Amino acid sequence: MASLFENNLTDHASLVEASRDLNDKVVEAAKLATECLRNKRKILIVGNGGSAADSQHFAAELVGRFVRDRKPLAALSLSTDTSLLTSVGNDYSFDDIFSRQVIALGQEGDILFAISTSGNSVNVVKAVKAASTLGIKTVGLLGNDGGELKHLCDVSITIPSNVTARIQELHILLIHTLCGLIEADLGLS
Repeated sequence: MASLFENNLTDHASLVEASRDLNDKVVEAAKLATECLRNKRKILIVGNGGSAADSQHFAAELVGRFVRDRKPLAALSLSTDTSLLTSVGNDYSFDDIFSRQVIALGQEGDILFAISTSGNSVNVVKAVKAASTLGIKTVGLLGNDGGELKHLCDVSITIPSNVTARIQELHILLIHTLCGLIEADLGLS
């Protein structure tokens, strides 16, 4: 009888194979991010729960370093300011916690990475809609069928699974790949 770990490895490996056709979208997303950074703009990243942790991880790799020591890159996870999140959630709505930050901090030429395993997180959808009105390009790291975000984002990278844990595992692979491509495109790796 296979162990849970062996079953998870098998499921993960199958999903990696099923995701191979996402290469062009990953490269396109990295080029948008590189163009944004070359133009002295910033990367904004949003997500809830595990995707909030992934957004923080993504920002940390860009501001800190990914492969080698290099200059910091302008990236900000919008899930990290607990005072802001709780005040906006309390005074307005949890649905507005990211869109208000995008409106306050975003500028034309920035890029917003929206991470959602369902593609339907209302606060992430509202952030993407706010970004679009400001001339901010949007990239979705999604799961399932991509949900509403699949049609709202400029680039949608959808992991073909409905298992949240497997989607999140592939999102981390995407984030690491994007960091590597961004560093390479900027000549930093």
